[in-house]
Amino acid sequence: MNKSELIEHIAQSAGINKTQATAALQAFETGVIDTLANGGTVELKGFGTFKITERAERNGRNPQTGETLVIPASKAPTFKAGSKFKEAVN
Repeated sequence: MNKSELIEHIAQSAGINKTQATAALQAFETGVIDTLANGGTVELKGFGTFKITERAERNGRNPQTGETLVIPASKAPTFKAGSKFKEAVN
């Protein structure tokens, strides 16, 4: 399912038009992004949790040259599925 298909699904499920569904999805996306960018977490009971994890600096290797290089520390967004989500998929 791509973004336009998701918008169509939201519109049909909620009984709203596509413009409203698009606005709702964009509001959700910006809410999650803004919260994570400010160091918070987004927890949706039964669905899952969005949070930021920190990756430590580590050594890597350039696959073309074999040269060793240092990969700098970074932050990465992660999602952990909730129990109801896991049950639905399995």
